[in-house]
Amino acid sequence: MQSLIRNPKEFWAGVMFTVLGVIALVIGQDYTMGTAGKMGPGYFPTALGGILTVLGLIAVVRSFIKGGETLDKFALKPAFLVLFSVFLFGILMRTAGMVIAVMALVIVGGLASNKYTWKANLALAIGGALFCSIVFVKGLGVPMPLFGTWFGN
Repeated sequence: MQSLIRNPKEFWAGVMFTVLGVIALVIGQDYTMGTAGKMGPGYFPTALGGILTVLGLIAVVRSFIKGGETLDKFALKPAFLVLFSVFLFGILMRTAGMVIAVMALVIVGGLASNKYTWKANLALAIGGALFCSIVFVKGLGVPMPLFGTWFGN
């Protein structure tokens, strides 16, 4: 019997997006929404969760219509490295500051790629830290320390 799912990769990506979107929607309901002009703490997770849920459902529907690649085995090492890089970012943000945290996120997350090169990854890490510093801290005024307590701040 042939499966109804014509694109397993898109199907499972859609399921994952939908589940994460619904989780964000549920968590966002515990916070005040505010308005578009004065956003509350629940505004962003609710909006992002709604968008993610819709995109996930679109992907699931498309997986039944449009053919695609079969699903290979799950890549545990790259998944672990990406998740660990996000965890490391959260830990380093308070103690080392945003610059070091972003660089660690990019470098450790980059190890998950099979096209990894030190030069390109280091350049991306420096560029990402510079970009985040300019946009978030200087431009938007987000209260994040550029360098944390490790550096005497």
